[in-house]
Amino acid sequence: MFNMNIDFSKGNGLVPVVIQDNNTLQVLMVGYMNEEAYSKTRDEGKVTFFSRSKNRLWTKGETSGNYLYVEEILSDCDNDSILIKAKPAGPVCHTGSTACFGEETAKGFIYQLEQVINQRIENDINDSYTNKLFKKGINKVAQKVGEEAVELIIEAKDDNIELFKNEAADLLYHLLILLKAKGINLQSIEELLQKRHIQIH
Repeated sequence: MFNMNIDFSKGNGLVPVVIQDNNTLQVLMVGYMNEEAYSKTRDEGKVTFFSRSKNRLWTKGETSGNYLYVEEILSDCDNDSILIKAKPAGPVCHTGSTACFGEETAKGFIYQLEQVINQRIENDINDSYTNKLFKKGINKVAQKVGEEAVELIIEAKDDNIELFKNEAADLLYHLLILLKAKGINLQSIEELLQKRHIQIH
């Protein structure tokens, strides 16, 4: 995954690098790497750029602590640009924004929520509602999903959109706990839906 033959010759030793949030898929920033910056990023697991203004290697977060932790490195079809999926340790933009292209988007947040749910269960956080429910077992978790589904149906028959959205959020949240209890991740469900879509269309 991290061993690719990047062509640094086309851009006088530099290639453009797009940084994408591994969970939300939001584009966070764009920078440049030379071969040394790429090697350092690959070896250390933290994104390092070549700063054209400072004329040196620059590890994102070296002063703020807001590192970009590498999850996946991909190159384009010509091997002259790079896409890095990363986990940001804090705001990415120097303005304090989540991304250099605007504020945080809610798109893809459900994967981040899944990660939080997993962490609270796996780390056995005692005061976590999520963990307490999970510990009650599959029957209780499934029952809770059923209750939330019924409440959503009731609200669907009414005209209060805010209450309907809140019940929909509750259902999705508890469904994620049920998936965890069954040892299934959200991505596998998404892949099944995608497979069905391809088969139908």
